[in-house]
Amino acid sequence: MNKNKLILGAIAGDVIGSVFEFNNVKTTDFDLFCPKSTFTDDTVLTVATMDAILNKKDYAKTYKEYGLKYPNRGYGNRFQQWLNSKSLEPYNSYGNGSAMRVSPIGWSHKISFNESIGCMSWQADKLEEKAIKSAICTHNHEEGIKGACAVTIAVFAIKGMTKKKLKKYIKDWYGYNLNRKLDDIRLTYKFNETCQGSVPEAIIAFLESDNFEHAIRLAISIGGDSDTIACITGGIAEAYYKEIPEYIIDNVLERLPQEFIDTIEKFSKKYSTKE
Repeated sequence: MNKNKLILGAIAGDVIGSVFEFNNVKTTDFDLFCPKSTFTDDTVLTVATMDAILNKKDYAKTYKEYGLKYPNRGYGNRFQQWLNSKSLEPYNSYGNGSAMRVSPIGWSHKISFNESIGCMSWQADKLEEKAIKSAICTHNHEEGIKGACAVTIAVFAIKGMTKKKLKKYIKDWYGYNLNRKLDDIRLTYKFNETCQGSVPEAIIAFLESDNFEHAIRLAISIGGDSDTIACITGGIAEAYYKEIPEYIIDNVLERLPQEFIDTIEKFSKKYSTKE
């Protein structure tokens, strides 16, 4: 398959952001890759979502399968406890794990967005059902669900909606404050693993960007949970710009297990809308 059609935006954001999660940079001027750049839990669970969609697998069982197969990838404490337990029950989390793994659902919704016939409202309902299903197996708190839904809607809708209209839609539908500027956020922003404390910031990074790479640089420049913010931003930015620079694709692919690449290829072949 043509590697330029691979759905890789969220994963690229994670890999690039991996070295900055606990070593924040408050600038867009940094090297995208270094020897320590690697995939984290964000990639593991994004690929797991692709696998679950492709093969109609149970989300909870698939997330646990992948999490146990790829240990020590930066899982949150409560998710790690869930992985280590025998339970498949959710734990009322509002962490951003539900939002960072959900972008494949936005790609997999088969009905094209057509603003002219005003179909967004009922498509949003259908999309939210899918996003909620992926979230509630672990993140069944209202904010955890909302974060997953907002990212799913953004990835789907931005393929046929302007940034201005997406911003208004997300603000009206989910109540996120998207009127802030990154230059102001960056001054005081600290590590925040919650959906409500990172999803809006990730969306703002996309809204202020000029292209895919710029979006990732802006996301990481905020600081905080850099790999996850960049993962969320990357998923949305890829859907909008429809292009990831080839040097980013090559650097990301060389850091992924073949099993991940195979799943990404199969998922992309079925759902990619890139020209």
